[in-house]
Amino acid sequence: MRYLHVGCAIVSGSLFMLRGGWMFFSPALLRRRWVRLLPHLIDTMLLASAVGLAAMRGMSPFVQPWLGAKVAAVLLYIALGDVALQRGRTFRTRVSAFFAALATFIYIIAVALTKQVLPI
Repeated sequence: MRYLHVGCAIVSGSLFMLRGGWMFFSPALLRRRWVRLLPHLIDTMLLASAVGLAAMRGMSPFVQPWLGAKVAAVLLYIALGDVALQRGRTFRTRVSAFFAALATFIYIIAVALTKQVLPI
């Protein structure tokens, strides 16, 4: 289950960076059907594996502060990604949201690896 979760996280982050690159250099590619559907499939598997891992280990985001921070950061990452790739009204807004989402993704990885709310 852990390998599925880590694999989905890698694919999800990679797809986000690819779509961000397309936003900068070839926005028409973002309208392809598979580009709109695949990230949702991967992220659903990522979420399901996360819930499965937490259930198998008896963990709760309300008990482990690092897990709560990770869940909150995931919600922020989703919102920023949505602004970056779809809802941002100006190019500047999209670019800012894209880099903020990447920073949030890095934070999520750091929290997962260190099991600390402040992994620095």
